[in-house]
Amino acid sequence: MKSVSLLKSIQRFQVARAIAVVLLLVMVGIGAVPGYLSGQWSWSQLPKIPHLSQIRKLQRTGLEIPGWKTLEQKAIAIGGHQWSYQQIQGDYPKPIQLLILPPGDSKAQPQVEWVDIDGSLQWQTDSYTRLKFDVETSVPTERAALEKTEINQKQTNDSDRIAEVEARFFRAWTQQQTFAVLQWYAWPEGGNPAPSSWFWVDQLAQLHRRRVPWVAVCLQIPIEPLGDVKASRPLAESLGKMVQAALITGPFAGASRAL
Repeated sequence: MKSVSLLKSIQRFQVARAIAVVLLLVMVGIGAVPGYLSGQWSWSQLPKIPHLSQIRKLQRTGLEIPGWKTLEQKAIAIGGHQWSYQQIQGDYPKPIQLLILPPGDSKAQPQVEWVDIDGSLQWQTDSYTRLKFDVETSVPTERAALEKTEINQKQTNDSDRIAEVEARFFRAWTQQQTFAVLQWYAWPEGGNPAPSSWFWVDQLAQLHRRRVPWVAVCLQIPIEPLGDVKASRPLAESLGKMVQAALITGPFAGASRAL
């Protein structure tokens, strides 16, 4: 009886997944057919990522995180791409390393950045898990900048947004150092370590002739040699929220208003 019930559950799941795929294809078709009939194929004229030049400045300037001081910032090559490398110092005994990779152009997509980092640093890893957190931010608007009274400021609360982020969290070590590592692809409305998650968000945006900007983020928190990575989870989550919020209110701000 249990096997029959399990078989039925699997069949229902397969049917639901097939329906979801069909609906997605219909949505893509609805967006693509008008362009095809008019001779303006959306894939041949890919929309540009808004404010890409502002986002790419991260390579030269790094990311300013409130409450944390940048000890060092420079561009370094990893896997053929130019990353921003920062050492940041805050309420933690040791400097924390922050790697950020913005897209090189509007055609660039998240791909194998985590593999590139693994190969460059040649570290060993284990204790993989997922860390989820929400980031609530208030993106400034032109109206909010002009209207400073308390009443008007309350009226601008509609610009508040919540970004849902899922990152992969694990332990990594070399012969010299052990780290608690947090990695994800960040975009204005959220983040995920899987390139496919950004891809589908961007595809839906393209149906409306828009694009979703992104950056790859890798936080490396030094811990005791082969120490318990779980002890660093609260700090990793706190820093992850700060980085995502700084991106949304900083380099993503202009791009967010264009979405």
